[in-house]
Amino acid sequence: MKLTIILASYDSGHYHGGMGQGPDALIAGGLVDALTMAGHDVTVEDIGRVGDAQEREIATGFAVCNAVSGEVRIAIDRGRFPIVLAGNCLTSAGAVAGEGADAIIWADQHGDLNTPETSTYGFLDGMALATVLGLCWRPMAGAIPGFKPIDPSRCVLVNARDLDPAEEKLVETLPIIRTECPGVGQATAKLKAAGAERVHMHLDLDVHDPEELQANRYVTPGGPDPEQLRDAACAIALAVPIVGITVSAYDPAFDAKADVPPLVGQLLNDLIATIEGR
Repeated sequence: MKLTIILASYDSGHYHGGMGQGPDALIAGGLVDALTMAGHDVTVEDIGRVGDAQEREIATGFAVCNAVSGEVRIAIDRGRFPIVLAGNCLTSAGAVAGEGADAIIWADQHGDLNTPETSTYGFLDGMALATVLGLCWRPMAGAIPGFKPIDPSRCVLVNARDLDPAEEKLVETLPIIRTECPGVGQATAKLKAAGAERVHMHLDLDVHDPEELQANRYVTPGGPDPEQLRDAACAIALAVPIVGITVSAYDPAFDAKADVPPLVGQLLNDLIATIEGR
């Protein structure tokens, strides 16, 4: 398969800071080689520096989305499958826009469903999925080329186990599909019934059980081990049409043994093989 890896190396507005170091660390850890050895034609595009000189979180976060949307659209126009490596989860809004996605898989230990009205920390990335679903930041999201909010009935939330009270309440009131892995079959059936035709898969690496794999500073007990996540992601990709992938939130400072890059390579190779063979 022809693949384009798009690097969006930002964390909270900071270029190559914190989780913004993750994309380069995945590349340095052999991701391109792993995909190439599996027979794929791989190109790498880096959005580079975007946003303003002050690195303001909100302005820069949406500038990253704008740049990613453009790179994703170019990749698709060239017949290539887009894989976005991002520091922040908000970047998926740009990927969704570039792909014209109408549904989303959101694998994350967090819900990312806060809004400016409910957030107690003011962390923009804690509002990432809410933004994708059109629940907040509407003018800025609407300015991302190609962006259309995804209907909550076409959103699958995988292994979210660290939700704030306001997020729990929101999930109870919206038709978001919650699931665990293993056991995603019922969720994908609901997604198909909702008419999903172009599905984006968002993989925040902190969805993993931190006892098995720790990707960043955020640690909540539970979650799948790497093999369970791979199996679940492939089961989803076999059931519904995946048009793009985002891998986010890897901070190499919390991965002293560099366990994460080879596991991401294996995850993406298995996923792409499933998508290609569907």
